[in-house]
Amino acid sequence: MKHRLAILQKCVAAVVCFFAAFFFLAAAQAQGLDPAALLRPATDTWPTYNGDYSGRRFSTLDQINTTNVGSLTLAWAFRTRGNTVKSTPLEVNGILYFTSPDHVWAVDARYGRQVWHYFRKSEGDHIGNRGVGMHGDSLYFTTPDAHLVCLNAKDGTVRWDVELADSKLDYFATMAPIIVRDHVIVGVSGDVTDLPGFLESRDPETGAIQWRWNTEPKPGEPGSETWPKDNDALSHGGGMTWMTGTYDPQLNLLYWGTGNPNPVLAGEGRLGDNLYTCTIVALNPDTGKLAWYFQPSPHDVHDWDATQTPVLFDAEFHGKPRKLIAQASRNGFFFLLDRTNGEHFVTAPFIDTTWSSGIDSRGRPIAKPEATPSSDGALVEPGSDGSTNWMAPSFDPQTGLFYVKARRIFSVYYNTVTTKAEGWGGRDRILWANSTIRALDYHTGKVAWNHELGEGEDIAGILTTAGHLLFTADNSGNLLAMDPATGAILWHLNIGGEVVASPMTYQLDGRQYVLIPVQDIVYAFALPEK
Repeated sequence: MKHRLAILQKCVAAVVCFFAAFFFLAAAQAQGLDPAALLRPATDTWPTYNGDYSGRRFSTLDQINTTNVGSLTLAWAFRTRGNTVKSTPLEVNGILYFTSPDHVWAVDARYGRQVWHYFRKSEGDHIGNRGVGMHGDSLYFTTPDAHLVCLNAKDGTVRWDVELADSKLDYFATMAPIIVRDHVIVGVSGDVTDLPGFLESRDPETGAIQWRWNTEPKPGEPGSETWPKDNDALSHGGGMTWMTGTYDPQLNLLYWGTGNPNPVLAGEGRLGDNLYTCTIVALNPDTGKLAWYFQPSPHDVHDWDATQTPVLFDAEFHGKPRKLIAQASRNGFFFLLDRTNGEHFVTAPFIDTTWSSGIDSRGRPIAKPEATPSSDGALVEPGSDGSTNWMAPSFDPQTGLFYVKARRIFSVYYNTVTTKAEGWGGRDRILWANSTIRALDYHTGKVAWNHELGEGEDIAGILTTAGHLLFTADNSGNLLAMDPATGAILWHLNIGGEVVASPMTYQLDGRQYVLIPVQDIVYAFALPEK
């Protein structure tokens, strides 16, 4: 009798725990995202693609630190069953939200259990998806057929679905939207045909367009003089807005990097700087009006998008406190600007390059004529994949260092145009590549330390924390925890697969978790429970 009673008590306790967990999850989801969380350091939430608006990917959490990182262990793992995850999960009210093309998952952040899964089959380029944006209890994600879809965060049901661009023209979309008050900021991708790029603000309740900023100005507008007047290059000029931008709430400015001009690699039909392609722009998020710009790669002929994260931080420069913006760009150069007005402070190579002969008066690298793609081929470093690419950089205010995944890539660039150039006007052939992680002194752009990561193109992102740790991965399938001051490896784990995403972290119920997707599995690590 006592044995049966004990079994009954255990069953009752299990049922109570189940329903308590169920109602907890339901209550958490019903609350949605507190808008104030977007203005605070990411601790019990990770509410946007980069954790906060700054793009620093620095966490103030320090439970996992240099004294105990060696004890880091697997807390749970979630498999998406063959769908590679390139996104950074959001974590809000104990629920994780992440994506791959056509898919969105909601997963319990404590135990890795699926809450719901949404699938939307689409045509278009399935190269990857960076994640969702969140506003209240709504989630927003982009699709391979260039749609923006709004889901109910509670159950994954569709609230609305709008077209951003015509996928029949080879537009698609990959970015994680960023939410600024009542604006869902989203852009488009394109890689085949000569299409103009743009960035839009959409109404979070209806999906209606609020404003559009075009990466190519209209004829007669400022910037149009940097394109030829006697052909239609301006109307087909490229400049896709592939990646998620950053935002300064005090200045009320949105910062975004734009992609390469079209035709790709063939610039003879679009002479000039080709604004606003390969450019960092500052926009008013309420109107879409351009405040200032800086162009890392004028008249690009190497496919060197400037879509890498524009990272915001406040720090001293030349003895004065400054509001700074920094980018390690695909062309191999580090740029530091005043984010209030775009004033140029620093331009410096962060890895070997062969294509530039110097820096002009505006801080822009000057291209060597012999680096231009030709019918015979031009040997150039870096290749079109770039000295860095979409993988997340980080800035650690404790060390004052900027961290970037850098690659040495040698390519031979060919111009294959025989008539009018369209789409890809050439090709490049990669001869050799290897990867490194580099810490840069933002004052000068000089390398403070370097750690080699192996042959090939490493594309894992970076996270730094107040625990004096840097998390990333190498080319051999190792997850790494490093000392951000020196680059020394403090912990590693061979996970057996290529890491194509960026780590993030959050703390729930007093326990800090570090998450990193590896192919089709999301891994969560933590210290052993006491």
